Amino acid sequence: MNLLGIGKIVESVGNITDELFTSKEEKLKIALEEKRMENQLMRGQLEINKAEAQHSSKFVAGWRPFIGWVGGIALAYQFLIYPVLTWFWTLAQAKNWIPAAISPPPVFDSGPLFAIVTGMLGIGSMRSYDKLKGTDTKRVG
Repeated sequence: MNLLGIGKIVESVGNITDELFTSKEEKLKIALEEKRMENQLMRGQLEINKAEAQHSSKFVAGWRPFIGWVGGIALAYQFLIYPVLTWFWTLAQAKNWIPAAISPPPVFDSGPLFAIVTGMLGIGSMRSYDKLKGTDTKRVG
């Protein structure tokens, strides 16, 4: 908690000092260097992704497809299997095949699943857009 406002005073003095001793040209150089570093990091990550995808081990190269399959199976359970299962469960309890005291299997919390799957689908749609436009994605740089 900042009862006396000291944090704001220090921030204001820092901003004034920054304005007095840093020219626009220096700020642009700093921003340009930050962009270069960011670009370098992105290229490095692309190289890592490329190496992972070409790896002979399915444990290394197969983690993305695995996440896709897990997401697909989870979505199938959530929207296809579970509704049919609950319908069957109700029918089976009505016919006394399953005791009424036993409750049906639980529905899963799908929030985290949707975040992962929609993220993957977003990435997949970007690749589809590239293919549609004929973008050469094999060329790096």
